[in-house]
Amino acid sequence: MWATTLWIAFLGFISPVNASELVKVAYEGAENTIDSPRLISSKLITVKKAEFGVLRTEKNGKFTFIPTTKVPFQEGQIYGWRIQLKDYQGELRWLEVLTLPKPPLTWGTDNGEHFFLSPDGTKSVIKRTAKVKKGVVSNFWTVSTGDPTGKHILEVYIDKQKIATFKFEVVESSK
Repeated sequence: MWATTLWIAFLGFISPVNASELVKVAYEGAENTIDSPRLISSKLITVKKAEFGVLRTEKNGKFTFIPTTKVPFQEGQIYGWRIQLKDYQGELRWLEVLTLPKPPLTWGTDNGEHFFLSPDGTKSVIKRTAKVKKGVVSNFWTVSTGDPTGKHILEVYIDKQKIATFKFEVVESSK
């Protein structure tokens, strides 16, 4: 996944963990930290559009988002989601659950946000607060050596409500 690991918190579960348990622990655990942002959402959240895809780097250095459910297994390939919210501006607390077909060689993030990992290493939860401009919120990962190929599931939550589910597959690239 991300090349650099800054912080990983392992959860103390003994039995298999489902996404809803991770979401609950991530929200409760993050709420109890001193530096965690406090955001009470009184705004109505309406999803206009939810997309999953890959980013292609253009010659001018800009990125083009390409909607797809197939992610080529190529070192450095960027993939992820973007969600357009109707009439939403300002801070937004969101949470992402990524489920892999098997554990990767390593897990990591690049900016030290709240990151939780299931004991079997197949599920991660990232919790973030972002400034939403023009109603768009997004998150992206980068394919790394040791990442598994196969079917993945990515769920996005806002204020403990699932707003999007993306099913995609990381596939061996044909050269």
